[in-house]
Amino acid sequence: MRVISLNVNGIRAAETKGLSRWLKKHAGPWDVLCIQEIKANQEDIPKSMRSPQDSVAHFHPAAKKGYSGVAIYSKRAPDKVKMGFGHPEFDPEGRYLQADFGKLSIISVYQPSGSSGPHRQESKFRFLESFEQHLRKLRRARREVLLCGDWNIAHQNIDLKNWRSNQKNSGFLPEERAWMTNTFDKLGYVDVFRRLDPRPDQYTFWSNRGESWAKNIGWRIDYHIATPKLAAAARATSIYKDKRFSDHAPLIVDYDYDL
Repeated sequence: MRVISLNVNGIRAAETKGLSRWLKKHAGPWDVLCIQEIKANQEDIPKSMRSPQDSVAHFHPAAKKGYSGVAIYSKRAPDKVKMGFGHPEFDPEGRYLQADFGKLSIISVYQPSGSSGPHRQESKFRFLESFEQHLRKLRRARREVLLCGDWNIAHQNIDLKNWRSNQKNSGFLPEERAWMTNTFDKLGYVDVFRRLDPRPDQYTFWSNRGESWAKNIGWRIDYHIATPKLAAAARATSIYKDKRFSDHAPLIVDYDYDL
């Protein structure tokens, strides 16, 4: 089972850069694609991205036009799809979409950024508090769970280039990093990419400012986060950087698991 996660920063913009062509010719035999920040209502999705390679598509756009939104494409139709995780503040922002396949739940999640100001950081903290309770609920359900998406947090020093100068910035605050540690150490989830690839300088996001991409001054804020049994089935991972579709790169993981 090949699962791809990508923050497209606008699905229409990503498609003009060849996203559907890449999925067909270069992404390999993928099974599930989770994307974030589609920034489009369902009727505005480009035709080429409504059902690429005859996949089944589900979308959770934000109520606010041109903002946020997530999607899941799968080669097999899910048994059940759930939009939102039951929070009145964040569900209208289109941040959570869950597709169930038998005993496996695959989730496309786009956590808030707090970089635009203190009010957004407070909103992000509210999200983290509520989402932790949802992560606990998922564990109690005793299902295999895979959460793919942009978490807007770099967990450890190895996960961003300029960690020293970013310790007081959103995305690398001590409280955010502690929340991630709790997700792994206390709730029992696994950072799949880091389990397979311990190397430094592996990033999934680069600012459009300056020469961040050219100099690989990046952040690893996109994740596959899984329950332990599923994480143990992960066999290979890669970050696709040969072509850019947005300011994020596709994060690919192959699992020895039958969808």
